[in-house]
Amino acid sequence: MNTRWFSLKHRLLVLLLGGVAVAWLITLTLSYLDVHSEVDELFDAQLAHSAQTLLALASHGEGGTIEDSGALAHKYQTHLRFQIWSAAGELVLRSSEAPMSPLTERTGFSETHSAEAGHWRHFSQWNSGHTLQVQVSEDHYVRDDLIGHVAWRMLVPALLGLPLLSLWVWLALRRGLQPLNGLARQIAHRDPERLEALRPEQAPLEIQPLLDGLNRLFSRVEQALDSERQFTANAAHELRTPLAALQAQFAVARRARNDAERDQALQQIQTGLDRAIHLVDQMLQLSRLDPESRLPDAREIKLTEVVKSVCAELGPMIFAKDLDFDLEDQGAPSIHGREDWLRVLVRNLLDNGIRYTPEGGRLQVVIGPGPRIVISDSGPGIPPDKRDAVMQRFYRLDTDNRRGCGLGLAIVGRIAELHGAHIQMDDSPFGQGLSVSLSWPAAR
Repeated sequence: MNTRWFSLKHRLLVLLLGGVAVAWLITLTLSYLDVHSEVDELFDAQLAHSAQTLLALASHGEGGTIEDSGALAHKYQTHLRFQIWSAAGELVLRSSEAPMSPLTERTGFSETHSAEAGHWRHFSQWNSGHTLQVQVSEDHYVRDDLIGHVAWRMLVPALLGLPLLSLWVWLALRRGLQPLNGLARQIAHRDPERLEALRPEQAPLEIQPLLDGLNRLFSRVEQALDSERQFTANAAHELRTPLAALQAQFAVARRARNDAERDQALQQIQTGLDRAIHLVDQMLQLSRLDPESRLPDAREIKLTEVVKSVCAELGPMIFAKDLDFDLEDQGAPSIHGREDWLRVLVRNLLDNGIRYTPEGGRLQVVIGPGPRIVISDSGPGIPPDKRDAVMQRFYRLDTDNRRGCGLGLAIVGRIAELHGAHIQMDDSPFGQGLSVSLSWPAAR
């Protein structure tokens, strides 16, 4: 899947300016409609007031026509006209721009549209005695012209202010994103070996979760690299010993003077090979466990079946040492985990118990009660002050020349950690030896 890259600065600029422009346009539209409504109300009131004034004057005046004011007329005057009619239908008084025919046939407010005359707003009213009627008309041009002037007065500042606002937003975004650019440069120029936490001089709070996540990642990578370096160094050291022993035994076999010496050297070579194979197998298992931070492909596992199956596999080793073996099942529920890893865990614990228990000794496995396994032996045991150390990699206790590779309990500890289990070492109930218990929380 290809990453879709985008400019945060450009996206914020477009979103901010687009939002401001839309909000500005909506505000201007609403303001225009409001101004249009208010202007209509104002001019309608003016029409009504003019009609009532003319009606009052006509009731005491004489008929005729209002003379043209010529150059002294206002530019809007030609867009205003009135008529005064008698009840008999005679034109009593009119403005110079008014026609001889009635302006409107309706009483009150009305409008007329025509291609010749244009769009007019009318107001008609009778006096109280119904003897005179005043009709006042106003060309919509007056209103539209005034509203247009008001709209332009509102629009021009907006058009001039939007570029200035755009410049300000761009400068603000550039200034605000400078810490991100600095952090990006710091990461880009960082040496691959430098895995310490990022500590910028200043950074916005919004990227603190990102920084915390990066720092945690650096910490895990550093720990993984340290573990890998230590693992490689220890593995090289541990492999050098059996390989050197194999080389020495091979030289002995070549110089053997008889079949007995050659057979003894070959037997030592076989022992060394077994130990090297066991070491490599343990290291491979541990290398697979190290990168894991969770349980892939986990499912419900019947703990009792896993333990009994491993005991059956190691049965020949138990019988070969004539051990007094006891398997006690007190009932254990299923647990969530990986069956193959749990088998390795139980096998390593049992293998340790078998190898370190002397011939004819005792070995006991108790399953339950609850999600719990206890393996006890009558071997030499582990001193209390060494029980934490044996869980470390390549740490060994040399007992009766049965040398291990020092990885078995480290693997057990790692698998137990991934399964959320707890390991505890105590003295064996047999008076001598070690008892290892593996338990899961009761909630599981």
